[in-house]
Amino acid sequence: MQTIDYKKHAAILQLILTGKVITNEAKIKEYSEDASIFHIAPGLIVAPEDVDDLKRLVRYAYENNLKLTARGAGTDMTGGPLTDGIVVDFVRFFNKIHTIEKNTAGTGGYARVQPGVYYRDFERQSLAKDLLLPSYTAAKDLNTIGGMVANNSAGEKTLTYGQTNRWVRGINAVLSDGNEYTFKRLSREELEAKKVQNDFEGNLYRNLEEIIVKNDALLQKAKPDTTKNSAGYALWNVWDKEHDTFDLTQLLCGSQGTLAMITDIEFELIRPKQHSVLLVLFLRKRHIKYLGPLVTKVREGNPESFEMYDDHTFRVMLKVLPDLLHRFGGSIFTVIKRFVPEIKMMLTGGVPKMVLLAEFTGETFEEAITKAQKAKQTVSKEWEYDIAMHITKSESETKKYWTIRRESFNLLRKHMHGKHTAPFIEDICVRTEKLPEFLPKLYAILDEYKLVYTIAGHIGSGNMHIIPLMDFTRPDFGDIIAELNERVFTLVFEYNGTMSAEHNDGIVRTPYLEQMYGKQVIDLFQQVKDIFDPQNMFNPGKKVGGDKNLIQTARKVY
Repeated sequence: MQTIDYKKHAAILQLILTGKVITNEAKIKEYSEDASIFHIAPGLIVAPEDVDDLKRLVRYAYENNLKLTARGAGTDMTGGPLTDGIVVDFVRFFNKIHTIEKNTAGTGGYARVQPGVYYRDFERQSLAKDLLLPSYTAAKDLNTIGGMVANNSAGEKTLTYGQTNRWVRGINAVLSDGNEYTFKRLSREELEAKKVQNDFEGNLYRNLEEIIVKNDALLQKAKPDTTKNSAGYALWNVWDKEHDTFDLTQLLCGSQGTLAMITDIEFELIRPKQHSVLLVLFLRKRHIKYLGPLVTKVREGNPESFEMYDDHTFRVMLKVLPDLLHRFGGSIFTVIKRFVPEIKMMLTGGVPKMVLLAEFTGETFEEAITKAQKAKQTVSKEWEYDIAMHITKSESETKKYWTIRRESFNLLRKHMHGKHTAPFIEDICVRTEKLPEFLPKLYAILDEYKLVYTIAGHIGSGNMHIIPLMDFTRPDFGDIIAELNERVFTLVFEYNGTMSAEHNDGIVRTPYLEQMYGKQVIDLFQQVKDIFDPQNMFNPGKKVGGDKNLIQTARKVY
């Protein structure tokens, strides 16, 4: 393999770009990691100042056979933004919110925003106009908008509102030819007009339509039987047969920066409900066999969100109680008062096996409470067994449960001395009705390895985040990851689930895509990659061409 002289390229790029070219060791070290188990040092970092700057960078990289990997906030748990090539930093300059406006009907709105904008900043401005992008993640205070699009992210409100791709209306992106293009849903007439163009864009549409239409039956069969998915390329979402439309935003969304460099995104927004309460259900081990019908019955009441965390998470939270006390605010006595329902429950039966959080919303507090009470009554009379339940009575009480659910991963990362979060099997999803059969098998596999781990996630969608805590210095660390990947993913595929519902593939899951979809579909993925990126310039090794050996050779060292 030819050694690349990044110092030489950095010197040239500093002359032809108006943005920043960064080579200092501290930044290289920072950009060598994300929230995954991996460490890969980039050759250099470039922060293009604007679209023209990005075009120059892409053309230079194409001419000199260099690799470019887009990066936002670095919260990815799969190694998605890691590369030994050039990291393209979008946070420094591509951080503008162009517009946030209500629609004329007053039922929602729209926004146009650059990919480097932090979601927390966007949400602050959108909520000021009573608008919301509902696919926000549990890490919404940390991640960028571009990362959400790249991963087709989702979160607690996905049960009602779907993943990010549902809200994307347009994408501007620079392709491998160094030009910027606009992508949106096209009618048949608009698609035919694109196809007759004798240029890169025309070739793109001609070839992609042929692949997708010709292989429609294969693609529809390959689509996981789940409510969420971000594994592979979502080719099945591009062509709407019923309306005969063709929408490449549905392919770019979730492509993890492997097809293009996104420069602008247009979103549709909702008007959020003003009030919410939680119906909290404390499940014992004996209740797990009823989990599928229980979830179905609660969902009949139309909760806007339906989340969960398990007993492992609960116990870990007790270990990091001082940090939680700080986040909850107030004195230790006021915080203890908030935990009275849990204290009573533990005194009578110990720590619950699983805590479910069903969020009911309304235009008034009374409306939300009524929905929650109705769901509680349904659960109480539907089964003979007793499930402890509690409806939150205030915003501060509701916040308590959301803090535990949302902050579990970050708290684990900060507080478990000698052990570190090892996200690799952390985004699996199966149909909720299959959970009573699936979960005992999953727990049996995990418990064989005597690991400390937590499970939290979106129970209404059957999406669970499993986070083991591991000693990275263990000589068998890599072997355990490889074994667990094989065993857990195989179990998930047996239930026609997905190994990644919302966090994407990256380094850690790309090598297993063929097992999930089969060789024919993987060949289609490769053809799509070749059409967009014939030199494999954009984020290579993700989505196609994965390397299992990186699990052993590219791990973080503590």
